Formats: sequence, structure tokens, C-alpha cells
Amino acid sequence: MKRMTKLTAVSMAAVIAAASLTACGSSASPATTEKAAETSAASAESAAPAGASGDKQFKVGICQLVQHSALDAATKGFVDVLKEKYGDNVVIDEQNAQGDSATCTTIINGFVSNEYDLILANATPALQAAMNATQDIPILGTSVTDYGTALAMDNFDASKGTGINVSGTSDLAPLEQQEDMILEIVPDVKKVSILYCSAEANSKYQATEIGKYLKEDGIEYQEFTFADSNDLQSVVQSAVADCNALYIPTDNTAASNMTVVTNIAQPAGIPIICGEENMMMSGGLATLSISYEDLGRATGEQAIEILSNGADVKTMPIAYASATTKEYNKAYADAIGITMPSDYKALEK
Repeated sequence: MKRMTKLTAVSMAAVIAAASLTACGSSASPATTEKAAETSAASAESAAPAGASGDKQFKVGICQLVQHSALDAATKGFVDVLKEKYGDNVVIDEQNAQGDSATCTTIINGFVSNEYDLILANATPALQAAMNATQDIPILGTSVTDYGTALAMDNFDASKGTGINVSGTSDLAPLEQQEDMILEIVPDVKKVSILYCSAEANSKYQATEIGKYLKEDGIEYQEFTFADSNDLQSVVQSAVADCNALYIPTDNTAASNMTVVTNIAQPAGIPIICGEENMMMSGGLATLSISYEDLGRATGEQAIEILSNGADVKTMPIAYASATTKEYNKAYADAIGITMPSDYKALEK
């Protein structure tokens, strides 16, 4: 088995301590972008000043790709931090694209047209839409795995920032350690199927990296991609038919459709190693977990740095989760008759 290497990353605490302070806002989200802008502007004009931040008010737009537990938790953490800091002096326009990248573009364009002070892009397609829509408004991403991949930047150094109006937090748990988990849980593994949505660039990145580590350990693997939820079932059937374990990275489409995956993999007795906790609890076996709510809170702190103290988003380092936990879904383990290593934390719904 290969030697373990540490993920080179910037901890959330280091990022927050290193950057200057700033401020951001929060409120409820309307159904459409135009209506949202009208409501947000009206709310901002009538909001009562919060003592800690004087009478300065902010408008912040949140575009979340799709509704599922991990992204929901990141949004919650972000909003909580802004509300704690600014109270009524921040108006948050929170909108969900329901899994559609084109809708992300429509939402973001509304934020830009109405000159919001900051945009939160929750998940890679939302980040890409925001980057394409404005070069002026500060953009923070969260639930984004690799910013170099998401922004199509070669030789990207997360510790130096992006050089454009984008920064944020990454949900990447160390991929080498995730591959090690496969070997720990299935010691006699011969072949791993890697499942992900072809439309998600960060999923491809994770699949490629996991594949490198599997190859180093002499384990055969094959990537299985699906275009959307419509062809997921047939692809999962093919993936499960010829493997000892199934690996799914932090893929939003897969996360929203874990029931489909579980209904095929569980009867076949296939362990599913997932990129994040909420996917695992929706029907996987194990994960190397981070807290998405903490990730969102760290992104909120970055927003405060930008809004309140004028921190430059262009040079703000990408922040990473500083702690991980090995976890497993006890119900799935019992269903496939597998005994987990003792250092894994059992979770139950």
C-alpha cells in the first residue's frame, strides 16, 4: 500500500485570521429573480440599523444549485454568520436553481442587474455562472471541490487566491485518504467502479485523482458516467455488475438520487464509499466526513472580511475543512453484512 501524503490546503482558521475583515447580508428569498430584486431593495431601504455594523446595509445573493442536505447545510451556515454579524442590515436573496445550470445563469444575472454587494455560489455550476456574469461583484463559492478545475485555471495555487473576483471554500476531503478507506473496508478489493455525473467538472477531477491512487495500489477501476438522472439507473446497473466496491465523489446529481443507486447496489452487496456524509446517510456505506455547515460558516466569515473591511477577494486564499471523520451508515453495513473497522464512527438515522 502506498505511503500517505497530506493534502496541501489552507485551513479555514488560517484563512480567516490572515484576511482583513468585511461584512455581508441576509434575508428571505423570492420566487423569481425580478421579484427577488424588488423585494430585496425594498427590504434594504426599510431595514433598521444593527448597532454592531452602524447604518451600512448590504444586499447578498445566494444561488444554490439544487436542494440536498449538504448544500442546504452550507447555505444555512453562511446565512447564520451574516445574520449574527449584521442583523437587519443585511438582505439575503436566497434562490435555488433546482439542479439546472441555465437557471443558475438566470438567477445570477438578476443579482448582477440589481447590483448586489456580494454573491454566494453554492456548488460548481453556480460558481461558473457567477464568474461568467460579472467581473466586478465579489463572488464566494462553497461546496466547490477544486477551484482550478471549476474555473479552468492551470497550475492553480489555492493559497494565493484566484486573481479574479472569486474566492470561497472547498468541500474536498483528502482523496488519498478516501482511497485508503476502500482498502480498509474491502481488503480483498480487485475492481472499483467510480460513478459520477459527466456534467460536473469537479466530479471528474475527483474520479481522476482516486483512479491514480487505485492504480498505485494495483487495483483495477473503471469510470461510469451519467448525463443526468434519466440515465442514472442503467449506468448504476452496469457499474455494479462488475466491481467489489463503488466510489461516488461529491457529485450533486448523484447526491440527489442516492435512492436509485442504493436500490441497485445494496441487493448486490456492494459497499458504496461516498464523497460526503449526507450522500452516505441517503444510501451509502462510508465516507470521510466534513461539516458543510461549518464550511458555510467559514464562507460567511470570508464575506464579512470583504464587506466590512475591504478584503480583496482576488487574493483571498481558498479555505478548506480542517477536520475529517471516518463515518459509516450502520443500516447499510447491516444490510450487506459487512463489519466495519473499529475506528469508523457509526451513524444512524
